[in-house]
Amino acid sequence: MADALALLELDSVASGLAAVDTLVKRAPVEVLEANLIEPGRFLILFAGGVAEVEESAAAVVEHHGDALQSQMLLPLVHPGLLSGLHGELHTGEPDTLGVVEGTDVAGTLHAADRSLKEADVVLAGIRLAIGLGGRAYYVVAGEQHSVEAALEAGQAILTERGTLHRIECIKRPHAEMVPWLLRPPPFHLFG
Repeated sequence: MADALALLELDSVASGLAAVDTLVKRAPVEVLEANLIEPGRFLILFAGGVAEVEESAAAVVEHHGDALQSQMLLPLVHPGLLSGLHGELHTGEPDTLGVVEGTDVAGTLHAADRSLKEADVVLAGIRLAIGLGGRAYYVVAGEQHSVEAALEAGQAILTERGTLHRIECIKRPHAEMVPWLLRPPPFHLFG
């Protein structure tokens, strides 16, 4: 089972593809996504044991550091975030939804992890980069006070990084809106 999640963002497709080869050769990790993101960068998202993820990320920094634009490592990632990245999302009939949108993928993943760790909420949706101009967002669901706590936790991370775009709290969402809000992206990133 994966304990860590890492993201590497490189400045070109060529460097990105070479970096994927480097990191999978270095240690047994699971590449969740490796793809072009806007504007003209390459995103690699991978998970595994803490030591393996750290080793693979270090190998990319060593061999492709000049192309590295952004990186993130969550050594003790919340299991709900990993489940969500595998497409296992929980909706039900939520009392309240919270939407957190960041201007970069790394910060938004970090914020989602913190929201899940600090509040009694579930990850109800997540979308990274595709069709968002390099941005990302996630949706949490739960009781209103828990969702508000999750939004505060996510906002703190993104504000600290200078990558907060917008936060919304949707109380008692209409039943017809929930499936629309949480539908899969047009070009499904994961799964």
